Amino acid sequence: MTQQTGTDRWTPLDGTTNTRDLGGLPTTDGGTTVSGRVLRSDNLQTLSEADVRRLVDELDLRQVIDLRTTAEVLLEGRGPLREVPSVVHRHFTLLPERGERTDVFAAEEPDAPAPELTTGWAESLLPRQVAEGTEQEHPAVRAYLGYLVDGRDNVLGALRALASGEGAAVVHCAAGKDRTGVVVALALAVAGVEREAIVADYAQTAEVIDALVAKLATSPTYAQDMASRDVASHTPQAGTMRRVLEVLDELHGGPVGWLTEHGFGPDEQAALRARLREA
Repeated sequence: MTQQTGTDRWTPLDGTTNTRDLGGLPTTDGGTTVSGRVLRSDNLQTLSEADVRRLVDELDLRQVIDLRTTAEVLLEGRGPLREVPSVVHRHFTLLPERGERTDVFAAEEPDAPAPELTTGWAESLLPRQVAEGTEQEHPAVRAYLGYLVDGRDNVLGALRALASGEGAAVVHCAAGKDRTGVVVALALAVAGVEREAIVADYAQTAEVIDALVAKLATSPTYAQDMASRDVASHTPQAGTMRRVLEVLDELHGGPVGWLTEHGFGPDEQAALRARLREA
């Protein structure tokens, strides 16, 4: 399979603006990650029929790892990939939520009772959480480290799902840059990807940020958040991810150290590495 580098990793689709393959990234031992195994993306709700055919028939998509909150999933509604029996959907919210939903996808089945989103659910749509003890850090860094506190179990769950899947998988949130960025950074660290390549992959969303913000602004779910801040504030900066990884170095011996401390051990790391590397 042809390896991809730089902007060649983009996967153009009609219904997304921030979909790219995690293949073609350099590793510390001189290798590269494999294409066609894991993709990262923004929201998949607006995929076209052609997009679905390409993902399922051409790229062998088998698994969707959805990092959005329950409120986001229910407010956005059932996406077209939910109609494909061969594609398994897994939900791992990284943000604190109010209320309880044991099976978010069951709640949005066509024959399910209409979900009741209380005021509490709406207020928890996109909470801005932070990690304690990081008051001196940039707000984005604090938020990302907060995912590892409030969403720790689901971060681990998302990585376990990626490690155990067959065919291709796509991990996504709303924009595909913040929550997706943190989970992908950890996965790439396990795969042995060079630190600056992890940072560059995170920052690559900046290339499409104008189109991404414009897309999200058309959704009632995200319009207010898009309008309340300028595009620059939504744009990922390389320094943000670089600092997150530095903090993990300082406190846990690196991102892999953090995973090991929290129960994602050598066997699971080897399985995830194998998904992203040549056997």
